Amino acid sequence: MDQTKYRGLINSLLYLTASRPDIMFSVCLCARFQSNPKESHFTTVKRILKYMQGTTTVGLWYPSKVSLDLVGYSDSDFAGCKIDRKSTSGTCHLLGSSLISWHSKKQACVGLSTAEVEYIAVGSCCAQSLWIK
Repeated sequence: MDQTKYRGLINSLLYLTASRPDIMFSVCLCARFQSNPKESHFTTVKRILKYMQGTTTVGLWYPSKVSLDLVGYSDSDFAGCKIDRKSTSGTCHLLGSSLISWHSKKQACVGLSTAEVEYIAVGSCCAQSLWIK
């Protein structure tokens, strides 16, 4: 597997995540294997590129006249990673109807229940909301 070609594709996809948050999680997952990519990783990157080709009209839209209500959403999965049993949590913040912030990250600790995992995600969402305000 050619590392430079793989890294170039990952860098291009990382650039696109600024306006396409729907590919953020997949691209960041593929970026973990830049030092030693396998053919299966390259196949996954090609699948992301095919998805991008089929969804060229999808993207972020910022209308000119919107309300200034800040709304935050959070979600998480319980023990989503099969290797270390850690959960992934994500948040997004809308100003009116426009997405202004999003975040997806594997949690630092292993949650013992779905309630604990959701509580960690909500805490992250609240912290981001306070920072935005």
